Amino acid sequence: YTSGTTGNPKGAMLSHNNMGTNARDVAGVLKTTEKDRFLLAVPFFHCFGCVMGILGSIIYGASMVPMPVFKAKEAMELIEKEKVSIIYGVPTMFVLELEEFRKHGYNIDSLRTGIMAGAPCPVEIMRGVMEEMHCNVCIAYGLTEASPVITMTRFEDPISKRVETVGKPLPGIEVKIVDDMHNEVPTGTQGELACRGYNVMLGYYKMPEKTKEAIDEEGWLYSGDLAVMDEEGYISIVGRKKDMIIVGGFNVYPREIEEFLFTHPKIQNVSVIGVPDKVFGEVVMVYAIPKEGTTLQPQEIVDFCKGKIANFKVPRYAKIVDQMPMTASGKIQKYKLREEAKKLLESGELKPLKLK
Repeated sequence: YTSGTTGNPKGAMLSHNNMGTNARDVAGVLKTTEKDRFLLAVPFFHCFGCVMGILGSIIYGASMVPMPVFKAKEAMELIEKEKVSIIYGVPTMFVLELEEFRKHGYNIDSLRTGIMAGAPCPVEIMRGVMEEMHCNVCIAYGLTEASPVITMTRFEDPISKRVETVGKPLPGIEVKIVDDMHNEVPTGTQGELACRGYNVMLGYYKMPEKTKEAIDEEGWLYSGDLAVMDEEGYISIVGRKKDMIIVGGFNVYPREIEEFLFTHPKIQNVSVIGVPDKVFGEVVMVYAIPKEGTTLQPQEIVDFCKGKIANFKVPRYAKIVDQMPMTASGKIQKYKLREEAKKLLESGELKPLKLK
């Protein structure tokens, strides 16, 4: 089933060939051998754990170190104790592991590589994992409907491509970027990412109309993700089409603001959404989780943004929280944040911040 990040989960029908081939190719990019040990802290009911984790390990004869529930401290202890060489996780997991490593330090010399996937990967976190934990991690991009991986970064890619893009398609998978009419756009132009190949699902379970919306007659699967392909074929994900915020006619992509806010010294995790506004139609709101041992005020977030990003991108509202609603696979459920924010605005509990 899909994660339910943007709404109710849907059953994606995946074949043996879909999953087996994808698992082989993903673990192959990591140059997996029977000597490797995978720390599998991602759920096994999700493609990340089931296909990329279990199947990927089995195909290459590698060992698995499963975690029933992810906890950063236990994860770091297991890496040290079991001499783990490969770790999988969504960005939130890597955020917590990196913080745990910075606080306590662990002997993780066995750690060789891993995959960060499942949600947009913040550049600051990616650099921290590679430079401080010395984990030569790759970024994978995909969706359940694509079995799940479409593109990956490779070890031999330039460092800028490793941290700022989601790489290139796996073998046997075609990718194109299209406009709203599904016409291919020029290189360097933003549009929706579509893919075609062995990895495309058979369809949504008992949902023929939804299947027709997602897959066209030529076999192209439309992801719902906004992306850009450069002249070398590397792909950058801009964000979900459904998550885009329109502020007074300007398109604002939450990921751009989230990437910027990850450089704030007090912010551990962050999510940006759009909320209704009588003047601009929508304005930016931030949910932020502060780093342990720090105190963060909403106005600090605005002050940090002023003069550094465009005025219409500066958050009008901010809420400091201890946690955010997550799917079982570790993705932030933005639609639940939007629902909560709307109620807070209607009740008058949420007050606009000072922009000047």
